[in-house]
Amino acid sequence: MTVTLPFDHVTVGIDLGDKYSHYCELDMTGAILEEGRLPTTPASFRRRFSRHPGAQIAIEAGTHSAWVERVLRDCGHVVIVANPRKLRLIYENDKKTDRVDAHQLARVARVDPQLLHPIEHRPLSAQQDLAGLRARQALVRARTQLVNHVRTAAKAFGARLPQCSTACFAKRCRTALPEELAPAVTSVLHVLEVLNSAIRDLDTHVERLASEVYPETQRLTQVPGVGSLTALTYRLTIDDPHRFTRSRTLGSYLGLRPRQRASGGQDPQLRITKAGDSDLRRLLVGCAHYILGPFGSDSDLRRWGLSIAARGGKNAKKRAIVAVARKLAILLHRLWVTGSAYQPLRQRAATAA
Repeated sequence: MTVTLPFDHVTVGIDLGDKYSHYCELDMTGAILEEGRLPTTPASFRRRFSRHPGAQIAIEAGTHSAWVERVLRDCGHVVIVANPRKLRLIYENDKKTDRVDAHQLARVARVDPQLLHPIEHRPLSAQQDLAGLRARQALVRARTQLVNHVRTAAKAFGARLPQCSTACFAKRCRTALPEELAPAVTSVLHVLEVLNSAIRDLDTHVERLASEVYPETQRLTQVPGVGSLTALTYRLTIDDPHRFTRSRTLGSYLGLRPRQRASGGQDPQLRITKAGDSDLRRLLVGCAHYILGPFGSDSDLRRWGLSIAARGGKNAKKRAIVAVARKLAILLHRLWVTGSAYQPLRQRAATAA
């Protein structure tokens, strides 16, 4: 995203808070025109920023940044959404306050907006569909936590519940529960049944979205181990594949690239950055576990990952999982952009040819 504006306009920095937001307004010479705070609500932002359209406004990406950007754009302003991970000037300030953060945002945006490393929010429709996937993930986590609670409680009474999937846990464990524990966890089992029903409904919704609204996900599910949930999350998170000129940049975008801190003759091996969307990264890592697992089909990706794991070492398997997840993200992008069919053993076919 490129933002180039001359200094003949007002520059505003807004530090978004959960209840209140602080703003700092600078004129074309850099002098402070106005400072203050306002409630973090759409009505308050429209009331304050609809008076003088045409300003350049800088905000940080966060929980409220998507709807704030839409409101400010509707008011006629140019909005810059800054990447907070790149603003060391702000988050490492030893005098950090909301008022100072708004001041710093305005100053940096006035000097050079590119120093904010601007990002773009996904469209509203994609944000709504992605919210449904986030809701499903929240329900799955709650179900897992309740299942673990019941299993732990049963062990305290000398019982061990049978191994089964979380979807049928509530039904199978009723007969295996100790009589002393049954009254305490009956309500938990009822909640588990409700969660199972809600998750099944969301799974049906995911399948419908993938087949009817986002048919391009069918290209991604060609890869064994990539289901509709992963393909749809990938589609909604990336949104526009053509904004990445090179597929290899997907590894850095999703935080699957190792950190680098080379200095002099030292280049230590560091952990991955974990930037970008954590849910998509978790799903890709899960797909990598399947590809390298006992049920994964033979493919170039599997062979490459197993060769990394075979090098030995304490963390060889972990490095192989992350490497396969990173390469899978790149592969899915190429399949999406080119529209070509997936060839699991493409390298072997090319060598034979």
